[in-house]
This record gives sequence, structure tokens and C-alpha cells, in this order.
Amino acid sequence: MSDADPARPARAEAPQELDASLHRLAKIMKQLRDPVHGCEWDRVQTFATIAPYTIEEAYEVADAIARNDLADLQEELGDLQLQVVFHAQIAADAGHFGLDDVIAGICDKLERRHPHIFGDAPSGGHHLWEQIKAEERAGKTKDSSALSGVALALPALERAAKLQQRAARTGFDWPDPRGPRAKIDEELRELDAEVEPAPRMEELGDLLFAVVNLARHLNIDAEEALRQANRKFERRFRTIESERGFAALTLEEKERLWGRAKRAQSD
Repeated sequence: MSDADPARPARAEAPQELDASLHRLAKIMKQLRDPVHGCEWDRVQTFATIAPYTIEEAYEVADAIARNDLADLQEELGDLQLQVVFHAQIAADAGHFGLDDVIAGICDKLERRHPHIFGDAPSGGHHLWEQIKAEERAGKTKDSSALSGVALALPALERAAKLQQRAARTGFDWPDPRGPRAKIDEELRELDAEVEPAPRMEELGDLLFAVVNLARHLNIDAEEALRQANRKFERRFRTIESERGFAALTLEEKERLWGRAKRAQSD
């Protein structure tokens, strides 16, 4: 199929105004990192010291989405973009790579992993994406395990799900939710049987891993399910703690307030 074929889109060109905005942000960051005239805080940062902020900003983006706050989402996406520019500038200062390399790399990857859109593959979709991704991963590492490349920095619930997904592709998986559901009962019994702190922690970890496995078999995102549970708890607790004299109430009285808040918020 030729490049001129109208059924296949041309390679995307960045709008000039976007180029200018990104250039402005990169220029600001370069000035902040200037060893003589830059900001005393920005210029001493490293990949390691900035990484926690990068993770935090990603979660703040997710939080704005969960709250459907588009004004906040716009701001948080800017904060997250800053993290990309910050890391790229640290790398450029050390002579490793620059922001242009980062953007060119992701553009190349997107086009390479969508050959049915930008190339000559007749069809594709997510299956083709995963196949190409696996081939690229195999070419970059000597670790041939199916679990290779699952980032250690992921939240524990999300990483557990990804490890299980990878293992499942090899055929190591229960055929239906009954397997992980029975495993939860087994892990609860083992947890109840332990009395020492270290073994109890290990058994609790096994229990959480089994719960993630059940969530996966039920097509539920365990991380999102827990986020929703957190929000629900926070909403209900804020309701009951606003009651006059809450701190002095007995546990039984607080439980009654909790039940009332639960019924009211379930209506």
C-alpha cells in the first residue's frame, strides 16, 4: 500500500504551537538546571531524587481523572510533563540523551507497534501490540523469563496482577475463579495458624496475592477496586467524625454511626 493511500494515515506532524510550548518548557528547565545561574534545588537533583515525585504526579493525574475534575487534570498533566522534561534534562546534562531523543523514541515505538496503522500489516490490535512488545523485550535483555520486565516500582497490587498475567500466558493459571477463591481460604487458614511476626507477614502477602488473582479472574482491576474502597471508607469516616462529640463516643456508638452512614450513602 503506497504512502499516498488515503486509507492509511500519514505520519503525524506535531502542531507548531505544541512544539513552541514544549520548547519553552524545556528551555525553562535547562535554565533551572544551569550550574551557575540555575535554581539551587533543581540543579542538584538526580534521577533517584526526582523519581518519587514522578510517581506521585502520575497518581495525582489518576486522582483527577477519578474525580472527573478536568481543570485539575489539565494542571496535573502539566506537572507530569514537567517530570519527563526534568529527567530528560538531567540525562542531557550528563551527556546521555535529550528530550528530542525521548520523544523520537516513543514516536518510533508507537509506529513500530502499530504496523496495521502505520505499516503494511493487514490487521493487528492489542494482540499484535503484545506480540511486538514481547519480541522487543526479548531482544533487549538476557532474561528470557516470561516475567522479565515487570517493573519493581509498580504498586504491589498492580505488579502482582502483571506477574500473574505473564505467567498465565505460559499456561500456568487456573481455568476459572474457583481456583483462586479456594486459594484464598487456604491462605486464610495458614495465616490463622501463624503466631510469629515474620511468617504472619509472609502469609498475609500470600493472601493478598491470592486476592489479586481472584480479581484478575473476575476481570476486576484490584488496584482500582482498592482505590474505590479507600474513597468509600474516607467518605463514610468523614461523615461520622463530623458528629458532635465523636472522639468521646464508645466504639459501639461509633459503629452505629458507621452503619447509619453506610445505609445513607447506599441509597
